[in-house]
Amino acid sequence: MNLMKKYIIRTLYVFFALILFASCDNNAEITKLGIINFPQTFKSSTNSVVITAANDSTSVISFNWPSVTYGIKAPVTYSLQFDVPSDTLTTTPWSKAVEVTVGNDVLTKSMLGTDLNKIALNSLGLTSGVAGDVVVRVKSYVDRAAYSNVITLSVNPYVPPVVVVGYPSLWVPGDYQGWNPATAPTIVSVNSDKLYEGYINIPAGGTLQYKYTAQANWTPMAYGDGGSGTLIEANYSGGNFTAPSAGYYELSANLNTMTWTATKTTWSILGDATPGLWATDTEMNYDATNQVWTVTCNMVSTGSFKFRANDAWKIDFGIDSTGKLAYADNPLYPYNGNLSNLTVPTSGNYTITLDLHIAGQYTYTLKKN
Repeated sequence: MNLMKKYIIRTLYVFFALILFASCDNNAEITKLGIINFPQTFKSSTNSVVITAANDSTSVISFNWPSVTYGIKAPVTYSLQFDVPSDTLTTTPWSKAVEVTVGNDVLTKSMLGTDLNKIALNSLGLTSGVAGDVVVRVKSYVDRAAYSNVITLSVNPYVPPVVVVGYPSLWVPGDYQGWNPATAPTIVSVNSDKLYEGYINIPAGGTLQYKYTAQANWTPMAYGDGGSGTLIEANYSGGNFTAPSAGYYELSANLNTMTWTATKTTWSILGDATPGLWATDTEMNYDATNQVWTVTCNMVSTGSFKFRANDAWKIDFGIDSTGKLAYADNPLYPYNGNLSNLTVPTSGNYTITLDLHIAGQYTYTLKKN
């Protein structure tokens, strides 16, 4: 009986040992530890690019590289990394690199002028109209990364001219800008539906008064304050709007109902990509000289964020399918639930800029520091 017990116990030991071995084998690394060799033959079609309006929408450079072998049959993900040479010489080299995912088992990438321009100008901080060096390499990845040789490019970016879309407009002359309709900012009707909206900054001092005009002149039509949130025809005298205090205002005018609003705003970012997550707004600062809101903070690529006014979900921006800012919430328009949150390409310290000074053409930039 004792012999039988010993036999059974030994058999069980062997059985469980085999299970343990199989389990360990199933959890083995995808590839054996060792150096993954990226053949050092990464090439570009040119080493110098001057970006202009003429080539903005065409391919200005193409890259190609050989495949990287990881020792197994698995898709290899390739990305291009762009950086400035000085960042590659720090204790954390390539930490500010902009990474562009190319795809699985894809060995070429062509870039439009506009895409390279945004990387050079907005992300890497090159100066418009001045040639600067950009370093590029390819990253391959399965269960670990391998890198190609580095190419140095001379890139001369440019600031595209602002093309103002011809939306129906109302001009906003006031004491803050000398009561001159010809030089006044506008609010616009992006849907040509008599709903006008836009932003003005009213500095401290003066009377804080303004009006709307239907043209870049006082005649034939100007609108003023009729009381209780109503609009009246108010040419030349009377009916001025008065801001309650200096500040940055979102203005709206509804010519269907002859009503208006003026909402003083401050702006922030909120989301799990930001320092305050979804609980605390990270406030932005207004730059009156450049007419933009900015903030510099640490961001993470695993989260997302939105821009919002006054720490509330009443006026806020997401992005549409083309990557442009659009209102998710705004009292003048219906709620838009089809928008995405914003993200940063890689984790790090960013200067984030929100530009609302051209009505109906709101933009933002993300610059990694």
